[in-house]
Amino acid sequence: MAVSQFDSEQYTSEAFVESVGAILFRLSRREVCVLHLLNRDEYVLAKGRRNCGESRKDTAVRELMEESGFSCRLLHLDMSTRAPSAVETEQLGDEAHFYTGICEPFNLQLRRLKEGDVKLIWWYIAAVDEDQSFNEGHTGGAEVCRGILQLH
Repeated sequence: MAVSQFDSEQYTSEAFVESVGAILFRLSRREVCVLHLLNRDEYVLAKGRRNCGESRKDTAVRELMEESGFSCRLLHLDMSTRAPSAVETEQLGDEAHFYTGICEPFNLQLRRLKEGDVKLIWWYIAAVDEDQSFNEGHTGGAEVCRGILQLH
């Protein structure tokens, strides 16, 4: 039996959790939304766990609404990724390729939890739907102060 040349780790379903979040911008005012967790005095970006059967994109939009109170949309970006294009016209090597106008996570964060458990956090870029009203949302039980930081 051949042995892989790559280091690898495997986690059964009870040992990992998958979360999705986004950096949320209000484009018209050049602002970014951050959450202030009052009970920990910590500033964070909105994110949360993916439900069974839910797509990552749907999770991101739902969690942003629940945690920030803002209706939003995920932005299509020009970026490099190792994922193949939606329509493969040729066999590409396992290397990054540049695409325009794709809606994909720009970052994957691996957070090691207690011994043997991990959290995968997929990050997107999103924009506030400015024609929609603000919704208090639920905060998963956390005391949250929503804030907007002005970008320069």
